[in-house]
Amino acid sequence: MQADEKFMRKALEEARKAYDSNEVPVGAIVVAEGRILASAHNSPIANNDPSAHAEMLALRKAARKTGNYRLVDAMLYVTLEPCIMCAGAIIQARFCRVVFGARDPKNGGVVSLYRILGDQRMNHRVEVTEGVLKEECGEILSRFFRQKRVTSAPASVKQSLRTFCKK
Repeated sequence: MQADEKFMRKALEEARKAYDSNEVPVGAIVVAEGRILASAHNSPIANNDPSAHAEMLALRKAARKTGNYRLVDAMLYVTLEPCIMCAGAIIQARFCRVVFGARDPKNGGVVSLYRILGDQRMNHRVEVTEGVLKEECGEILSRFFRQKRVTSAPASVKQSLRTFCKK
């Protein structure tokens, strides 16, 4: 569990980069043999690419680095439960394990809405560990969306939201 927290903290560093870039703050780390192979954060806006989720970018980097699209002995650490697109890519890459922080009740493809990584109909199943640093992982997302609501609201609503959010 200590290693899981260590790598999730690295994923949170990536999420902060996304936050600072005004992207949904999700970070991902690919680990093999106790070493970080790749790291990434959400950047679909910057890349004009709807598939530029942290998981997708990190697994692409790891595959390039290893020279193999199969990441059989690798683990993926991600701050938010992967969506169905990312879950499909995780299966195709043959990750052995996925560790995530916060659940995604609206888009989760691992435990919340779907259970793709453990689906017996798939030709590969992935071990899943959830809830590692879930408070920290959830907090950065909550803060981001609170901020979005404040900045996109009419001026009269912004002041009352700011007051509410400070409580």
